[in-house]
Amino acid sequence: MPNFDEIVDRTQSHCEKWDKYKGQDVIPMWVADMDFRSPRCIIDALHVRVEHGIFGYTDIDEGTNQAVVDFVKRHYDWEIKKEWIVWIPGVVSGMNITCKMIKGDVITNTPIYPHFVKAPKNAKRELAQVPLVEKNNRWTIDFDAFEKAVNPTCKLFMLCNPYNPAGTVFTCKELEQLGAFCVKHDLTLCSDEIHADLLLNPEAKHIPIASLSPALQERTITLMAPSKTFNIAGLQASFAIIPNATLRKRFKESMGSMVGGINLLGITAMRTAYEKGDAWLAELRLYLAENLKLIQAFVAKNPKLKLLEQEATFLAWIDASALHVKSPHEFFLEFGVGLSDGEPFGDKNFVRLNFGTQRTLLEEILKRMQKAMDSLKI
Repeated sequence: MPNFDEIVDRTQSHCEKWDKYKGQDVIPMWVADMDFRSPRCIIDALHVRVEHGIFGYTDIDEGTNQAVVDFVKRHYDWEIKKEWIVWIPGVVSGMNITCKMIKGDVITNTPIYPHFVKAPKNAKRELAQVPLVEKNNRWTIDFDAFEKAVNPTCKLFMLCNPYNPAGTVFTCKELEQLGAFCVKHDLTLCSDEIHADLLLNPEAKHIPIASLSPALQERTITLMAPSKTFNIAGLQASFAIIPNATLRKRFKESMGSMVGGINLLGITAMRTAYEKGDAWLAELRLYLAENLKLIQAFVAKNPKLKLLEQEATFLAWIDASALHVKSPHEFFLEFGVGLSDGEPFGDKNFVRLNFGTQRTLLEEILKRMQKAMDSLKI
């Protein structure tokens, strides 16, 4: 059984997350990686690979291809073919490659993971941004706003599902409506599904949008990775699933010789995660769901904060607009909590709290945040 309560010191590991506030009394809960050790099976497999002692150029083996195919079928009931897979070092790379290859402008939702805005800009594409709307205590899509925002120059829709930072898992009905929108306006669809495995609501179901119909399958580039799920982001192992041979060819041409594939330790970790990591993942979901309950209870005690229903991810998108402070991020930082600033996501009145951490540490974070909230009453 995994011990998610075990405190692991990351301060001596050149860790981006913990080094940001090095030397300060600040608990960092910003960038989206977790503070848990990866599954024992992955650690053991990496030990075996390292002991081999030779780290030359390495191809993707047949077993890794099959592990991805089997995992996607087992978890999402989507039958993919090995030849549809294109190996990339990260989902962000996949987003930039897609924006570069599509000769037209881009449309997406906001607030959103900042690279959804950066990737179109990098490719010198115009970006139409359509805000999510609150409905039934949940963040969802405003389809009327999409129809008003789309124009003939738009050629690409960029989807995030499950949604970072809102935590929404879009329903089959929502995805069908979104798919119909893309077909109607002849949009290629780039779907970032990196958080697909991290469902916290037992009633939520992740559906790859490309699996809904042949028409959507032919126009979709699906980006996935084990990095968030199994806490192996530093190994840079991701992939794109591109059923359409023409799109796949253009994607590879857009990569050119500038974007490589996966390093050999990433290959080892990915195959092991997808073959042997299911039981660990099930325990992780339960642990994260309990952590989320602590955050929900904290927010419920503080009516000036707001958190809508969260169905997935280990990232809580907290509305702090009622605090009426210049920067909620800076406000909580003064009390020793390093959250993600909402401004790069599209709303400076929000903060994003990474609760992929040990429960005792989360309790200390919430204690500090409560102290911050109490200071407003003085």
